Amino acid sequence: MTRYKAIISYDGTLFAGFQRQPQERTVQEELEKTLCKLNSGQPVTVHGAGRTDAGVHAYGQVVHFDLPQSRDVEKLRFALDTQGPEDLDIVSVEQVSDRFHARYQKHSKTYEFLVDNGRPKNPMMRHYATHYPYHLDLKPMQEAIKDLVGTHDFTGFTASGTAVENKVRTISQAKLHRDEKTGFLVFTFTGNGFLYKQVRNMVGTLLKIGNGRMPISQIKTVLEKKDRNLAGPTAAGNGLYLKEIIYED
Repeated sequence: MTRYKAIISYDGTLFAGFQRQPQERTVQEELEKTLCKLNSGQPVTVHGAGRTDAGVHAYGQVVHFDLPQSRDVEKLRFALDTQGPEDLDIVSVEQVSDRFHARYQKHSKTYEFLVDNGRPKNPMMRHYATHYPYHLDLKPMQEAIKDLVGTHDFTGFTASGTAVENKVRTISQAKLHRDEKTGFLVFTFTGNGFLYKQVRNMVGTLLKIGNGRMPISQIKTVLEKKDRNLAGPTAAGNGLYLKEIIYED
């Protein structure tokens, strides 16, 4: 068997997330359907670097899969790209060692979150930026977001019911700016892993801080108390993008 690593991008609007689910359209299922056609009808399992929720987008999701023979990687990329759905794009394909695993090999992820703070909202971006039509002060948000950097127990920013026991993660970058062209707020987070809905919960808390309904110190409080009830609401998934995944050698 020959192992391939692929970088893919997708518009998450019409997907129920990355991971295969019964009776739902998912990124994993669509990739596996296309690979099955290219593999003479034989099933192929796709392994992703991580799951994205319904409505969440990706520029740089990474997957791997095995095929019984070696292929020209550009021809394989082109075939996957042209025979798959239009809302799923294959950015690149490369042959890798059979020791490579998209999920378990050590890596860092970068997520972006877009917030449309306009009144009225931009209707063309309703699936691609979360609308927040209330007053926001960037300065306290930019101050508070710094408290997320470092190694912390992110229990307070995790959706209830998660099965993951170890909720300690390291965030190496957390920043916020306003895009001059669109006026959208752009949140950027880089870390060695993120818990279920963690990014959306962090953004929801920062929006409350920017709106003056939570103090700048609220991020520290949530981290210290490990209490989800002290954090802000979960921001909608349509503003979230898995931007990049970098693997260590």
